[in-house]
Parts: sequence; C-alpha cells; structure tokens
Amino acid sequence: MSPDLASNRDDLVPGKIVETVRLARLLPEVYVYKDLLDALRRYAGYRDGDWENPAADGYQDTFYVFPYDWRQDNVTNARALFRRLERLKSKLQRPDLKFNVVAHSMGGLIARYAAMYGDVDLPEGDGPIHPTWIGAAHISKIVMIGVPNEGSADAFATIVEGYSITEGLRRRVPLLNKLTAEDVVRTPSAFQLLPHRQAVRFLDENLQPLEVDLYDPEVWKRYGWSAIYSPEFRRHYVQAAGTDGHVDDLDLYLAATLKRAHRFQQALDAVENSNLPVTLLAIGGDCEETLNSPVILRDQKRNRWLTLTRPREYRTSSGLKISKRRATEAMYAPGDGRVTRVSLLGQDLFKTLSLYAVFGCDLHGQLQRNKSLQDNALTAIVGEVMN
Repeated sequence: MSPDLASNRDDLVPGKIVETVRLARLLPEVYVYKDLLDALRRYAGYRDGDWENPAADGYQDTFYVFPYDWRQDNVTNARALFRRLERLKSKLQRPDLKFNVVAHSMGGLIARYAAMYGDVDLPEGDGPIHPTWIGAAHISKIVMIGVPNEGSADAFATIVEGYSITEGLRRRVPLLNKLTAEDVVRTPSAFQLLPHRQAVRFLDENLQPLEVDLYDPEVWKRYGWSAIYSPEFRRHYVQAAGTDGHVDDLDLYLAATLKRAHRFQQALDAVENSNLPVTLLAIGGDCEETLNSPVILRDQKRNRWLTLTRPREYRTSSGLKISKRRATEAMYAPGDGRVTRVSLLGQDLFKTLSLYAVFGCDLHGQLQRNKSLQDNALTAIVGEVMN
C-alpha cells in the first residue's frame, strides 16, 4: 500500500473467468457467468476463441473471454485489453476487424476506457482530458450490463464496510466470510467505482442534501471512512512493514488512490459530442432498492461521526425520530442493488446521447443470467441496433 501505486503488485495473475463457484462443499454450484457464455454458445452459435492460437477463421462466430485482475487499476486493465485486441487482429491478419464487447459491471468501464484512449495512461495534472477514440479501430459496440457509468454509492459502502461474497445472489449464505474492509481498501479499482463528482450525494441527519467532497482525503479522515483510519489496522500495517513502513504511507496511499480514481472518472466523463464512434448499449435492473445517498450523522454520546449506508431508525440531535421507512425513501433509488438506473444510463454524462437501454428486475450479480436480457444482448451484438 505504498503511495507509488504502480509498484503495488503481487505475483497473482488472473486465470479464467468464473463460470461457476461452489461456496461450500455441501452446497450446489452457483452460476456466475456460465449462463451468459452458454447463451453465446448454444443460442447465438458462437464458439470459444483462443487469444494466443486463434483459428484461421477466428473472426467469425467466435468469442474471446478477457479475464483481468479486478483488484488492480482499471486503466491498467483497459490498456491490457487494447493490446490483446491489437495482437489478436494481427494473428488473424484482419487489420480492419472490429469487435463487439459484452461487459458486466466494472468491465464496462474498462471497455469504455480502452475504446476512448487505447494503450495510453491517464495524463498528468488536472487539466481537461480529450479522448482520441483510438480504440474505436478495434471496438464497434459495447453492451454494458449493469455498468456504473456514473459510479456507485454501494462501492463507497463496500470500501467502508466490506462486501459479502454472496451479495447479489438469490441464494445467500450468511455464514460465509466476505471481502473485509481491510481487503477492499487495498483495491484501487474499488475507489474508481465511487460516484463521480457530479453524482456524489450525501444526506445530513435531517435527510437534507449535504455537500461532501468525496475525493478529499481530509474528508475521509474526518469521518473515519475505510480501514485506513482504524487504529488497529494502522498498527498492524506498521508492524508488518517493519523498518520500511511508516504510518504516513497509508495517508499518502489514500490520497494518491483518490486522486487517480477522480482522474479516471474525468477521463470517462469526457464525452464531448453525441456522435460517438463506438455504439453503447445499456442493459440493467431498475426494480431493486439501491443505495444512492448515504447519511452522515453525529453520535453525541460517543462523540464520533456515523455514516449510514443502510437505512435504520434513529433520532437526530434535536430529538426528531427518523423512521426506517423515511430513511429508506431518502437513501435509495431504483437500480439493481448496486448500480442505480441513473448511473447505468449516465443521465448526467450522456445528456445529448440517446442510449439503447433494456431493463429487468434482477440483482446486479444476476443480470447476466436473465434470459430476456441475454436475448437483448445477443440481438445487439449479432444484429443492428438503432440509437
């Protein structure tokens, strides 16, 4: 967790995409991406492609799965995707070939960055960013399934509280462990899923809008957000780092991570006209209560700040009782449980762009299993969709 974000690496490498997972020995398998891949194979007539050894006709009726290290910086993964497409076209000897990308959740942000900037890192400084759309030479359409185009308040909750592995699945197993807040804070990509500056919404104890700079590390310190400000975590970090570590590195790491996350979002938000060279199609859910506005209130007895990411009954400092129902109505918006409808559509972002969009009533982790949504995704990639 050094402030030099590019050096924060380990020896883990991404393997295959997760089609199914067995959460416990005695429980049945849980399908993750198996249904979507089977739909491509069975109903659309596609076959699995090999990036390194593609068939001679591997540009026809073939799909290639791009597994990536979801913990790492999204720009790093977007650049890797761009290079893979470039090499694949070279192997196929099809320089004019363009691919349709089906992307779920964070994968859609990676695909969008690859299309907008190719193999180019984020520019230094704070100046305006202008997309080159160099990736449009490789990408024709991006089908975005549950993609947080304007970020996700639920990502903020994940950083602060951790994330249940079975969250978003119809079958929940409460006894299973989860990604802890200590795990998530080490994950730069989680910060890049935070609500974009124009989409940040917090409420005060009276459920009124509260202006919060989500990208100011001093704000995180004030409210004690993330494991970084846990005294136990800070102590363990110094002990584990030994003579090479200093507790100040944690504060510098957070500042650097927030800065890069904001810069990444600026790059994605740089949609300068309505005539995009890559077609964007949105598929998502809008029937589930989805966190949109966390509540910040003061715990007077313990002299500390509390941040509510789940609604509950409480009393304000003036003694006013806020019911759980009232808190729910203020804090939640329609979505898939993790991504709101507004974020998927990028309503503050694509103001002049009319997106082709289809919605279902599924949780974020189940969208890719919905047969109707699968049908729309397949129709989008094998046919022509009018914007």
